[in-house]
Amino acid sequence: MAKVLVVGGAGYVGSACSAWLLDQGHRVWVLDDLSTGHRSALLGEGFTHARAGDSAAVRALFSREKFDCVMHFAARSLVGESVLKPQEYFENNVTQTALLLDEMIRAGIRRFIFSSTCAIFGNPGNQKISEHLPKAPMSPYGETKLNAEALLADCAKNQGLHAVALRYFNASGAEAQLRVGEKHDPETHLIPNVLKAVLEDRPVSVFGNDYPTPDGTCVRDYIYVSDLAAAHEAAMKRILARPAQDPKNGLFEVFNLGSESGYSVLEIIQTCEKVTGKKIKITHVERRPGDPPRLVADSALARRELGFKVRADSLNQIISTAWDWEQKKKDS
Repeated sequence: MAKVLVVGGAGYVGSACSAWLLDQGHRVWVLDDLSTGHRSALLGEGFTHARAGDSAAVRALFSREKFDCVMHFAARSLVGESVLKPQEYFENNVTQTALLLDEMIRAGIRRFIFSSTCAIFGNPGNQKISEHLPKAPMSPYGETKLNAEALLADCAKNQGLHAVALRYFNASGAEAQLRVGEKHDPETHLIPNVLKAVLEDRPVSVFGNDYPTPDGTCVRDYIYVSDLAAAHEAAMKRILARPAQDPKNGLFEVFNLGSESGYSVLEIIQTCEKVTGKKIKITHVERRPGDPPRLVADSALARRELGFKVRADSLNQIISTAWDWEQKKKDS
């Protein structure tokens, strides 16, 4: 079993990945600055309170603990906010990642799994998004992830890094034991916002109803968060199985991770009504900047190379776990 440093492990997907890794018998250490994450989401045997690029803290950690792999989830990820604060997004998502990689390579750690995003593709139209489509981000957030991927490719070519970037779509749901789930402040993701509206008996804001989609609202691919976590473990096993580290023998691979099914905003709301048994009120508001009409994955490459599987194979199942999590938060 591997010893893994989960950077950003107090956040939503990072903590779900920590839970999955622990359940599979791996050892987990978390590094997080808790700027958006939560102490209550920390899992594993150790925690370092620091930013990803805090060179002194990371170097000290690497001198004490030996890790087989580093997984990186510590990004700022709000599309709208990135439009307003592009400098902050580049500093956090690109510069901090570069500093972390410097310390990893200095310490001889060359296995890296990176949380990337479908936002690097921009607006692909109606086609499913494969790894080979042109990259044309519509937001600074997407640009930062594409920049970070380019950095990983350079480190693989020139410094022997073995890295995998997992470009996932809309992470959703809570892990089965309800140890972790979505807990953002502010909450911007659709499913938890709809479910919170149910609990608070208020209307849901729908951003735009004039998109070129069947019902005029955005269509997205929703992927269960624990399925994403399983893919991270599979990617880690893939690079750990590579030959001994060699500065001339690095590897950089990318995989798109999604359910390969698209659901509109209104379809999500309708499913939330079915799960909760409550009628949900809707308020239509203007579009948000940087929102493409349709983003749906083609995950054939991940299925073939990583053995990627969609275990939560229905939207109803995903939303049911999210509903259980929201009720647990309310009662705690």
